[in-house]
Amino acid sequence: MWTAPIISPGHNLLAEQELPLAIAQELALSLDHVPAVPLDRFHYDDVICLSWGVFSPLRGFLDRHAVARVLKDMRLPGGEVWPLPITLPIREQVAATIKKSRLVRLTYRGNTVALLHVDDIFWLDPDEEAQSVFGTRDTNHPGVRRVIGMSPIRLAGPVTLTRAPLFSESPVLTPRDMRRYIRQQGWQTTVAFQTRNPLHRAHEYVQKVVLEYVDGLVIHPLIGTTKSDDVPAEVRWSVYQALLSTYYPESRTLLSGFPAAMRYAGPKEAVLHALARKNYGFTHFIVGRDHAGVGNYYQPADSQRIFQQFRPDEIGITIIPAEPAFFCKKCEQMATTKTCPHPTSDHEVLSGTRVRKMLSQGDPLPPNTIRPEVEKILQQYYASVELSP
Repeated sequence: MWTAPIISPGHNLLAEQELPLAIAQELALSLDHVPAVPLDRFHYDDVICLSWGVFSPLRGFLDRHAVARVLKDMRLPGGEVWPLPITLPIREQVAATIKKSRLVRLTYRGNTVALLHVDDIFWLDPDEEAQSVFGTRDTNHPGVRRVIGMSPIRLAGPVTLTRAPLFSESPVLTPRDMRRYIRQQGWQTTVAFQTRNPLHRAHEYVQKVVLEYVDGLVIHPLIGTTKSDDVPAEVRWSVYQALLSTYYPESRTLLSGFPAAMRYAGPKEAVLHALARKNYGFTHFIVGRDHAGVGNYYQPADSQRIFQQFRPDEIGITIIPAEPAFFCKKCEQMATTKTCPHPTSDHEVLSGTRVRKMLSQGDPLPPNTIRPEVEKILQQYYASVELSP
C-alpha cells in the first residue's frame, strides 16, 4: 500500500460542465437548428462523466494533440497522468453536416443531452489506438472489437450537459454530491470498491478488512455500458442492496452507481478508475487482481503493478492492492494466500463462470462462498435467461 498526501480532483478543480436544468432546456430548444451528432450508449456514458467532473481534469473529448500524448506515454499535454484516450467518433456524413459549425448538439435516443464546442475534427488510426490501449489487435477482445468498429473520424471539444441523465439505479451521486455526503458523514478516510459483477463473500471479506481501518466504505459499481454477457446492472444492484441491508454497518457504508462505460483495458483502465475515484473525494481505492481485465490478455498483477510507474502524488489516492480471497476448509474462514498456509485443494473459490455453470445446471452454490440472498437473486436471473428465446 502507498499513500498520497492530498486528496483533490484533477487540477484541484472539478471540471463540471452542467447547466441548471431550466436554463439547459431553454438553451437546447433555442439551438434546435444546430447540427446534431447522435450518441450510442457508450459515448453517452462518456458525456455524463465529462460533464459531472468524473474525468477531471478533462472538460471534453480530447483533440489530436492530447490523444497522441496519451497514447504515447499516458499523459496529457500538460504532463498530468491520463491513461486512456476519451474520444468521440463520428461518421463521415455527420462530419460533413458539421462543416464550419463551432457548436453541435449531442443527442441520445432522439433527445438533445449535451452541447459540444468544436475544437478539432481529426482522424485516428483504430489499429494504433487498439494496440496502445489494450496491448493487442485481437478482435476477440471486446474493447478492441469496439474500437475497430468505430469511425476513425473523431470530434473534440468541451461538452456541457443539457439534460439530466436518468438511471434505474439509485442513488447515483455526482462527484460534488459524493464529496458533500462524505463531509456530512464526517469521514476522514473513505474507500471505494469498484465492481461490475455480483458480490460474493470473497469481495465482502476484502471490503470488511479495509473497513477495519477507514471511516467509510462506498460500494461503487460500474453501471455504464458493459459486455452483453455480463450480469445486467439492475440485477447486480439488487444483489448489492440485499447485502448492504443485512451484512454491512449502515452508518459506515454507502451504495452509489459509477456511470462510466467499461472499456476492458486492464491495467490502464485501473488507473482511469483510480483517478476518477479521486475526483469523487475518496481517499482509498481497492484494486484487485486483473482489475478491468477480460480473458487472458493481461497478467493478474499488472493492474496493481502499473501504479508503480507514477509518483503517489500524481495519482492522488491511496491504492490498496487486494489479493484474491477464498474460503479455506481447514481454516474454516475466508482468507488469502497471505494468511492461509493450506494447499489449493482446501480452498473453495467462486468465479462468475462457475456461478453460471452451477446455476444453469440447477446445482446449489457453496454456502461458504456466497450469501443465500445473492444466490436467490442470481438463480432467478439465470432462470429467466434460460427461458428467454
